Parts: sequence; structure tokens; C-alpha cells
Amino acid sequence: MVEERTENLELELLLDAIYKRWGYDFRSYAHASILRRTKQFLMESGCSSISEIIPKVIHDRECFSQLAQRYSIPVTEMFRDPQVYLALRERVIPMLKTWPHFKIWHAGCATGEEVYSLAILLWEAGIYERATIYATDFNDAVLDHAKEGVYEVERMKEATRNYQLAGGRESFANYFHVRYNAAVIDPKLKERIVFSGHNLACEGSFGEMHVVFCRNVLIYFNRDLQNRALNLFTESLVFGGFLCLGTKETLRFSDVHDQYESVDKKLRIFKNTGAACDS
Repeated sequence: MVEERTENLELELLLDAIYKRWGYDFRSYAHASILRRTKQFLMESGCSSISEIIPKVIHDRECFSQLAQRYSIPVTEMFRDPQVYLALRERVIPMLKTWPHFKIWHAGCATGEEVYSLAILLWEAGIYERATIYATDFNDAVLDHAKEGVYEVERMKEATRNYQLAGGRESFANYFHVRYNAAVIDPKLKERIVFSGHNLACEGSFGEMHVVFCRNVLIYFNRDLQNRALNLFTESLVFGGFLCLGTKETLRFSDVHDQYESVDKKLRIFKNTGAACDS
């Protein structure tokens, strides 16, 4: 018990030091997840305790960057949860077609596969040129990967299946080309995407968004940080805009619960109406 209290204190000091030195706020991430990832980093660093890595993280940006990447959760794939993208085709895109121009914020975009999946939906609907997609993440390394749009060619087999289940009717090979055993995203899908660093824990909202897409990110936050993020999303959305969360995430018990109605309760797609909803 004493060892556990000491470990928790060390973790608290580490996260506070990171915030004060580098401006990245991980203090409200889910405790069990952040502790587990810190311990994994600790084993590889050769240090015997969390307190030993604090000076290194403060003075060595590369050490901090390596640890911060551990706190990032870049688990993603093209058309992840295909039924969500099918619902977007059927329920959200028809509304986007009514706007002459629209903006999408993809928060926590990781290595970019789901951003390009959204771009493909818009392309096939004939409205990609009307869109601006802001793809953000706090992890610079995964953002660089997303900007490059280069993936393992073997992953395209699963991506093709997901695309078809998501209602795709074209040849998925139209959206990438193979180079040196890697799949390279077609440049046309990058034209309306702006990649940018953004930390949901400590930075502000984006204005006048018609869709906010943030799936499987809030599950790594504690309740307070989840509420902060949901407030940011709500501040960013236009009236009638859409919020897309992960299937294990919810608006329930948040400050903004009453400002949405469910478009698809199971798939966690919501519409900002200002009316009460049951999530």
C-alpha cells in the first residue's frame, strides 16, 4: 500500500513537471492507462523508479517526446467500424450536401487512416471540394505519419473489406498506389485536409465546425477531461452540426448532454440542436 501511494505520488509529480516544462497536460488522463504506459517506458529507460525519469524528461526534449508518444494511442485503421461510415453516408452526408461549404474537425486523428476514410466518403458523395478537414493530434510523430499518408500495403486488404462494408462501390485501389511495397494515399485526398497539432487537455476550440469526429479518444480520459473535451466540441459546432464519438463513449452525465439529440444512438452519432436527448 505504501509502495502504491509512493508510485502514485511520483506519477503526479511527473505529469505536473511535463505540464510546467513542456505545456502538455496529461494529468487528467485515465490513471490506470497512464501509469501502465509510464511503467513500460520506465522498463526501457533503465531507470528504477518514476522519480528517476523526471529530471530526464525536464531537461531532454527527446526523452520527453519518446514518453509523450507512449501516452498517445494511435490505434486506428481505414474505415474502422464500417457501420459508422455507412451511417455517415446515409444520415450525415445528405445534410452536408445542403451547405455550400462545410468544415470538419477530426480530433485525435492519430496516423490518419480515418481522416482519409472521411475524405473518401466526401469524394464519392461529390462534395469533397466543399470541405475543409482539420485533422489534429498532440503527437507530432503520428501527425507526420498522417501527412505522409504511407501505410503497409498488407493493411489495404483489411481496408478494402472495411470500405466495402461501409457502402463503398468503387475500386478501393483508386485511392492509393503501391510503391516499394507500401500503399501511398492518392494526393487528391490530401487537398482539403489541414493537419495541425492540438491538445484536447489544454487548448481551445475550433470555430464553426459542421462535424466533429473524435472516436475512441475520450475512453482514455478521466471524467473531468472528457467533459472538457465535449465542451470544446460543442463550442466548435454550428447549430445543427454533428458529433461522432466512439461506440463506447457517451454524452451521458456531461455538461452538454441536453444540447444534442441522437442521430444513431448505438453508433454514437449526435446532432447539436440545443434540445434534450437520451444518450
